[in-house]
Amino acid sequence: MELELKQLHKSDKDFFIGFAESRIGGRQENQDSYGALETPFGFLFTVCDGMGGGPGGKTASTIAVQEIITGIKEAEPDEEIPNIIIKSIRRANMAIISYGNENPAFKGMGSTATVLLLSPQSAFVAHVGDSRVYQFRGKRKIFRTFDHSVVFDLVKQGLITEEQARLSAESNVITRALGITPDVEVEVKEVAYEKGDRFLLCSDGIHGIMPERDLIRLATNRKSSLGAVCDNIATTADDTGRRNGGGHDNLTLIIVDTKINSKLKPNMSKKIKIILLSLAAVCAISIVLNIALATDVAGLKAQVESLKKKDSTNQQIIQEKNSSIVKLNEKINKAQKVLK
Repeated sequence: MELELKQLHKSDKDFFIGFAESRIGGRQENQDSYGALETPFGFLFTVCDGMGGGPGGKTASTIAVQEIITGIKEAEPDEEIPNIIIKSIRRANMAIISYGNENPAFKGMGSTATVLLLSPQSAFVAHVGDSRVYQFRGKRKIFRTFDHSVVFDLVKQGLITEEQARLSAESNVITRALGITPDVEVEVKEVAYEKGDRFLLCSDGIHGIMPERDLIRLATNRKSSLGAVCDNIATTADDTGRRNGGGHDNLTLIIVDTKINSKLKPNMSKKIKIILLSLAAVCAISIVLNIALATDVAGLKAQVESLKKKDSTNQQIIQEKNSSIVKLNEKINKAQKVLK
């Protein structure tokens, strides 16, 4: 059994910690490849899963890794990073096609590609095919690439679940790959990260062999060292494949922990947005009710004062009338005395 756990960071002073491992699984050859290198634009990580008969798969993934690294390393310093990544992946695509054209035995070979370009500013994630990139925060998955595959197109349409897609006999039929057509569409996304966020790049031999909840549980283990977590994921996948009869796919992963907050600030999560919007709505309703209540109280006070004034006026009128009656009675009494 091939074991290949490697540390990818140079020292504890780096702004990240990274490990990689690649195993042959139950196949005759490991057709996965990975690479990691410091570039002028950040630290580059890439995992590529080759496909093709004979030596074609390994050759394709090896070319992909080499050309992606070279393309990013040699890019113009003033070019936009998304363009740099797209160009480097397209460069790898054309290199695979050219090699196949020049060597008929390799014609038709291809490869998936994942890229993580990590810098203190942010993280850029790119992919083609069904190899994945995850971002975890604590125990939660906060980002994941979406497979370019037949079954995930059905997931997108709401026809099947992701777990049904994983278990499907067509789970390995991908809709995009390097080496197939000259024009390959690359998905690129910039993401912010926080100190302690964990990134995982992996071939489908890792994520396809177990339910995603199990992979998340293994990948977000904070009780073990990062190297042990990396090795445990590969071992669990390998053991699962053997228990299921062997013949399982190659297993390759890179796992990276960040040690700083990116300068790019994370977008507010949907959950937090909903909570804040709910609180704002409650506050708004409370303010409206308080204003209405205050208005009602003021109106009641005005009515009371008005009644008090009316009552005071009425009392004065009654007193005046009583006084007039008294005076009138006095006059009547005087008149009666005169008549007598």
